[in-house]
Amino acid sequence: MFKIGDFARLSKVTVKTLRHYESVGLFQPAHIDSSTGYRYYTASQMSRLNRIMALKDLGFSLDEISILLHADMDSKHLQKFLEVKHSEILLRVRDDQSRLSRIESYMRMEKEGHVVKYDCVIKKIEPVRVASIREHIPTHGDQGHLWVALGEHIRKHGVKIVPPCIVIYHEGNSDSYVDAEVIEPISGDLPETDRIKVKILEGVEEMASVVHKGPYQTLHNAYNCLLNCLEENRYEIAGPQRELYLAGEWSTNDQNEYITEIQCPVRKA
Repeated sequence: MFKIGDFARLSKVTVKTLRHYESVGLFQPAHIDSSTGYRYYTASQMSRLNRIMALKDLGFSLDEISILLHADMDSKHLQKFLEVKHSEILLRVRDDQSRLSRIESYMRMEKEGHVVKYDCVIKKIEPVRVASIREHIPTHGDQGHLWVALGEHIRKHGVKIVPPCIVIYHEGNSDSYVDAEVIEPISGDLPETDRIKVKILEGVEEMASVVHKGPYQTLHNAYNCLLNCLEENRYEIAGPQRELYLAGEWSTNDQNEYITEIQCPVRKA
């Protein structure tokens, strides 16, 4: 058997780590001398310790590792644990990638002296036939399920979608939800449901428009430009704003290449 110091050195861990694993019931010494309190380990214990370290490196907590190493844990349950951890890490990677993209965008803004160039124009928008779902959602980002339901219904009936897709943010009267309407312009007849409506999206005589290139998280820069434009030219808002997605995750893996048009009905103040 090996003393704790020797076993720690051979296992590439610290004595403190071994003592901690013992205190939480995860990894016990093979023998503790009753008179001296010295802890001893055997070579056969190395494989269990290596597994603990491997699972810890994968991101599992010590409590999770204890469950995973339980004698009754079969391969099916182990696979389920690994799948859950895989999903957690994948979500975290995606969040980090999104955060990295925003940092890069801010770095470019800083390098350019915070100058973001937008052209604000006033134009006429023609009516268009659309299918839509309008629901209250917790936040602006919680609209994915609406797009899925709308797209599945349109494809089911073989109707052609005419890009770009649109979302309209209607005026809500609550701080607890966003009144959002997701819209796909269509060509052809489409049956309605209790949830999905088919209609003519009204045209607008004077629509203020700004085109934004970059991640959705930096759309506020375009909105700032739009508001400044309206204020400088004495326009007032005459209806809910629209976001038109001209390029996004379906066309590019680079969020800096996303293209979004912000539209807002206006009239002279």
